[in-house]
Amino acid sequence: MGVLLHLSDPHFGTEAPEAVDALLALAARERPDVVVWSGDITQRARPAQFEAARRFHAALRAPHVLAIPGNHDIPLFNVAARALRPYAGFRKAFGSTDDPHLSLPGLMVAGVNTTRAWRHKHGEVSSAQITRAACRVRQAAADQLKVIVVHQPVWVACAQDRINLLRGHAAALAAWADAGVDVVLSGHIHLPSVHPLSLAASDGSPRTVWNVQAGTAVSHRVRGGIGQSIHLIRYQAGPHGRRIIERWDLPPGQRAFERVGRHAL
Repeated sequence: MGVLLHLSDPHFGTEAPEAVDALLALAARERPDVVVWSGDITQRARPAQFEAARRFHAALRAPHVLAIPGNHDIPLFNVAARALRPYAGFRKAFGSTDDPHLSLPGLMVAGVNTTRAWRHKHGEVSSAQITRAACRVRQAAADQLKVIVVHQPVWVACAQDRINLLRGHAAALAAWADAGVDVVLSGHIHLPSVHPLSLAASDGSPRTVWNVQAGTAVSHRVRGGIGQSIHLIRYQAGPHGRRIIERWDLPPGQRAFERVGRHAL
């Protein structure tokens, strides 16, 4: 089976060394084909932080990568850079921010850049981005796992996090469910969860879209008493290919990630 490693919110510049070591050990054992970064790769979009993230990614040794920026990947205090070149550091380290995508046997991933240089924290998705991602899902092969990646969440478990929901999330979910998306990956709130969303296609037929919300991968900025957290998605090509989402946490005080949840699609 192929393996997708989903990382979010590592906030390089605030990383915990023991979490970095533990995640590298997990990746060496699982050998992911694809690494997906769902934003907030750095703490303050500084060159040294992007360089640390780039070195970490190289150490993962994954043949494919898809990364989108988070709000922390845009300079906050450098007003000129924020206005004129908000994504310069991200592009140097990880490439284009123009809604990247990749297609592999058994897997299609479409990234959506939900950050805006004029916003401090909140994200939004435009109608053009919604349509573009839906088209990529429709163009995917029937036996591919269809994944869309955003930074801010499209669903939250806690009422206090509703303020962090992606602006335009309802329209996006409706369009993407109608197109046939299987999984939406996100980050931003540092609170991991895997939750099936019951939606309906335009013809009224039921659709299940899995909302996969990552915690922070390696930062000490953990939340809710949960340590650092990532996901592994195992996928298999073919008409009867299996798809499995696993949540892995690093319990406080421990040195190895542990699998704490497993969901078969």
